Amino acid sequence: MHPVLRLSEHAQRSADQAIGFLMQQAVENADCISLAAGLVDEQSLPVEAAREAVAELLSDVAAGRKILQYGITPGPEPLRRVFRSYLAELEKHPDGLKDLPLSQLMLTTGSQQLLSLVSQALFNPGDICLIAAPTYFVFIDVLQAAGARIIPVHADENGMCPEALEKTLQQLETEGQLHRVRLVYVVSYFENPSGISVSVERRPKLLEMTQRYSRSNRILLLEDAAYRELIYDGEPAPSIWSFDKTRETVILAQTFSKSFSPGIRVGFGVLPQQIVKAVSDLKGNEDFGSAHLNQHIVARVLKNGVYARHVETVRNSYRQKRDAMLAAAEREFADVPGVSWVRASGGMYVWMKLPDHVETGFSSELFRRATQVDKVMYVPGELAYPVDWPQRPRCEMRLSFGVQSVEGIEEGIRRLARAVKAVMGIG
Repeated sequence: MHPVLRLSEHAQRSADQAIGFLMQQAVENADCISLAAGLVDEQSLPVEAAREAVAELLSDVAAGRKILQYGITPGPEPLRRVFRSYLAELEKHPDGLKDLPLSQLMLTTGSQQLLSLVSQALFNPGDICLIAAPTYFVFIDVLQAAGARIIPVHADENGMCPEALEKTLQQLETEGQLHRVRLVYVVSYFENPSGISVSVERRPKLLEMTQRYSRSNRILLLEDAAYRELIYDGEPAPSIWSFDKTRETVILAQTFSKSFSPGIRVGFGVLPQQIVKAVSDLKGNEDFGSAHLNQHIVARVLKNGVYARHVETVRNSYRQKRDAMLAAAEREFADVPGVSWVRASGGMYVWMKLPDHVETGFSSELFRRATQVDKVMYVPGELAYPVDWPQRPRCEMRLSFGVQSVEGIEEGIRRLARAVKAVMGIG
């Protein structure tokens, strides 16, 4: 008899991740039209831009060898200057954010790495993270792996409600648990999964509430801006980070995975000075610097204007797909009572709500019917809430228009409507 391999508590808490099960479902139902995959449109991937950037970067042998060598943990300073200038353009900052020390800007392997590192730096088991309900389900898995206590805060069509955040913080203070609160997590632009953005009016209020309750210990606010540039309607909003004049509260996480290329996998974070060393030390344990060549590729396309042109092309493509999904939903669900959805102004998702009694989870009749009979896949909305939350809704779904063609979107929505109607006994 072989001795038992004992895994760490962290590894055990990381088991049964939603993303892993979702990918398994995608493999097992490969013949389905996927309205589930949060992947980018393959037709939008910048093959020519990447090829030209690499050719330019490696055209000089001596310079190319330096680029193909290791970098440093936070990313080389010249590159961080480029990313700081890019952020200044997004923020419409007149002086180029030159007052932002480069030490507070860190280049990462996508924004997901930053979310993971911040969680490792902040949470001991039992410490508290406040999240919007619903929110990005992969970060929920990260928090569960860290042993964090996850508390949802009410959100509506304008994002996380400051009043609900205050009520939650007050309740935790009454319970003597305020000192365990480490982080407020907010996806500020076109949230995965709901497509909702935090309104401009609420952004400084969420910051102020976080700062007000930083009493015995500092509470940080992690602003996940992964979808910031995928805007299709209206004017871009200033980040929550931009309201943090002391730069001591907000961690800003951004990525080029959605707007440029997930295969290149470059992101960056802006960190309050107090957490820089801890995150850098943890990153040093993992990789002592994200891929050096990849960072140079993104910096090159930022400097030569290729990136800005590419983003505009991506926006136009996704806008057409978003419009196609919304139009298809109007057609196919017009005669289905109790169904509603969010008209997102950006991002990659449409959030749909069915009548309360129609469950959408992996074990539900609807998921079985959709995947096995009508051959269409979606992401069950319950994944976007903590597993142990008693109020977790069971009747929602996330629909992605990222990877499908307009024709695929229209057919996928038609099939989904057929499955919903069958389960509801309509028609």
